[in-house]
Amino acid sequence: MLTPEPETGSGESRPRVALIAGPTASGKSALAIRLARMADGVVINADASQVYADLSILSARPSAEEMGDVPHRLFGHIDGAQACTAARWAAEARAEIEAAHDAGKLPVLVGGTGLYIRTLLDGIAPVPEIDPAIRAAVRALPVAQAHAALRQEDPLAAARLAPADTTRVARALEVIRSTGRTIGEWQAHKSGGIADRIALCPLILLPPRPWLVERCDRRFVQMLDQGAVAEVEALLARELDPDLPVMRAIGVPDIAAWLNGDSERDSMIERGQRATRQYAKRQYTWFAHQPPADWPRESRHIDDKIADELAIILQQ
Repeated sequence: MLTPEPETGSGESRPRVALIAGPTASGKSALAIRLARMADGVVINADASQVYADLSILSARPSAEEMGDVPHRLFGHIDGAQACTAARWAAEARAEIEAAHDAGKLPVLVGGTGLYIRTLLDGIAPVPEIDPAIRAAVRALPVAQAHAALRQEDPLAAARLAPADTTRVARALEVIRSTGRTIGEWQAHKSGGIADRIALCPLILLPPRPWLVERCDRRFVQMLDQGAVAEVEALLARELDPDLPVMRAIGVPDIAAWLNGDSERDSMIERGQRATRQYAKRQYTWFAHQPPADWPRESRHIDDKIADELAIILQQ
């Protein structure tokens, strides 16, 4: 759970950080750029796909024209042959936030990856490296079997996690088996979070769902027109590990299947749009319920007038 901003003590002055979060296609990037222009800010990426150099189009990374003269950090700085972790991103984001403050600028975090944001603000549990043999054995289990084992070995985690949540169930099971301590015990000792050292100005965009769905569908087609197919062709030519994040990013598997002759173009578009909508729905649910209740939520779809209004509020 994201930590609410602590109360400021008498006479205490903490450096400000703006945060614009929400589902894909909700208008975050345009608002962040507008705020950075108004407030002499630096836009810092908090999206897990936009960190990769190979995913300029399919991650909806702002173009050079859109960025204009506004400094942008942590966009496209990692080669797709690597897998960026939340811990790595949080360390890099902390450094960029400090650099912005040292330069007298407002850091503007923008993105839709809740895990990244939570790790930056709340810190990370110091779980040791998992024994590779244990990890391989756990990851080979069907999720139902892994969840049944978790009920025996870590009942609290099993009760908290959805039985079909393959990734988190496997993580909890490998942690208890490799370290002898539950993931909950490790998470009770998180470190490295910055929530208590900054004055956070958050805003969550949760526009009307029909508007968001239409935006998701339209944007996927626009990505195809802008060169997404060539982007996937370049990835396939590199023969990267199919389990890497860039190879599993929204749209990549669907376009790759079409390029390989395994589907028709219309079917590829339908699958890509559906995957985008499903991803947006998961993000929408997370941001609606996981951040603190006192974080402002904006339920209107963002036009220029509303963007100006919100940018002014975020500066206060």
